[in-house]
Amino acid sequence: MKRNSSEINAGSMADIAFLLLIFFLVSTTMDVDQGITRKLSPWDDGLKPKSSPINQRNIFTVLLNSNNQLMVEGEQIGLADLRAKAKAFINNNGNGSCAYCTTGQELSTSSDHPEKAIISLQNDRLTAYESYVAVQNELAAAYTELRNELAMQRYGLSLDQVSDLQFNQVKKCYPLLISEAEPLSL
Repeated sequence: MKRNSSEINAGSMADIAFLLLIFFLVSTTMDVDQGITRKLSPWDDGLKPKSSPINQRNIFTVLLNSNNQLMVEGEQIGLADLRAKAKAFINNNGNGSCAYCTTGQELSTSSDHPEKAIISLQNDRLTAYESYVAVQNELAAAYTELRNELAMQRYGLSLDQVSDLQFNQVKKCYPLLISEAEPLSL
């Protein structure tokens, strides 16, 4: 007499395990590194970069060291003072050609025009990410405040209330020119 064994057929277990693996791989979300959002202009092969000489006085040098200390134009300052110094540099009107630079001091040692003012930011490889982002925020806030002041001056509206065309005109007057140099490794 032959007995029927009561075994479970394990032939499809590998198929089920494979399907579960695929399901969890597809449905699981991975943490994505977060960074600073910047919209880069589209690359155009037809445009060749202009190689015009840059006057040294049109460059605002910002250095952030490994101890998160801020050096601006050779002077150590606190983060709270960075925005005001950046605004004064951008809005200087050194050559007197800026019709909308109402608060410019017209210093001969600072930027000629907001369209020529370049902020050069360089940090150390050991700089804390929070400090780097805080400096970026202060520099962006300087541009935002200048743009908002111009929108109020021209249109009587704050920057978030103007039309897209007006916003683009204001943005063209104060272009965001921040150059990030390769981090230092000391």
